[in-house]
Amino acid sequence: MIKAVSFDLWDTVIHDNSDEPKRRALGLRSKHDERRHLVWEALNRHEPIPYETVALAYDVTEAAFNHVWHDQHITWTVRERLQVLLNGLHRSLPEKDFEAVVNGHEEMEIIVVPDAILGMDQALSILAQRYKLCVVSDAVVTPGRYLRKWLEMNGLKQYFTSFAFSDEVGRSKPHPEAFASAARQLGIELTEMVHVGDRDHNDIKGPQSLGMKAVLFTATRDRDKDMTSADAICERPQDLPTIIDRLAQSSA
Repeated sequence: MIKAVSFDLWDTVIHDNSDEPKRRALGLRSKHDERRHLVWEALNRHEPIPYETVALAYDVTEAAFNHVWHDQHITWTVRERLQVLLNGLHRSLPEKDFEAVVNGHEEMEIIVVPDAILGMDQALSILAQRYKLCVVSDAVVTPGRYLRKWLEMNGLKQYFTSFAFSDEVGRSKPHPEAFASAARQLGIELTEMVHVGDRDHNDIKGPQSLGMKAVLFTATRDRDKDMTSADAICERPQDLPTIIDRLAQSSA
């Protein structure tokens, strides 16, 4: 019996990068450029350093992060990632300045806020009346505490009863612990959960390997739809309650 539904956030609940047009309208740098500028500005204030040197070090650090994320299922925190960058440059920052750079990264998507996917609020409202809802999501730059804040700012936090963010759990999807943490918080078995997300490897193959059902959500990102093993594909948020109910009935 299906008792709970877990949700990825990025491109499932949050429309990823929908904040970039807002940043341009405000005359701000892209997130990509602003993150590099924050590090360069802090370092250059204490001892001159070419921007290009910092940008290259940032790119190398990002490549290392992606390797660890995808292959070892761990998301370094922003603090850990930036410390790797500084070590590579053989530089350091006073703790106050370092903390300001970390906060500048972590708060960026709370200051200029990406949009919720249109219609997801209504779908969550319906589902929350029938199932327990939880979040199982990787925290790549924005940490779990600010992702909770984003959900609260958009009126969606009320629908979720537990949260398993990779920076808090210590593991990222598709590692079993990412989903097991949510199940423990809910007090249910993994086989009593359906997961919804946009990436086949992380959000479909991962939960299915644990005996869960999984729904591929393609409203904003549909690159995996032709190669997915998902139990169902959802193209529109308004269809999600019906899809979840169908999977629940088939597993009853």
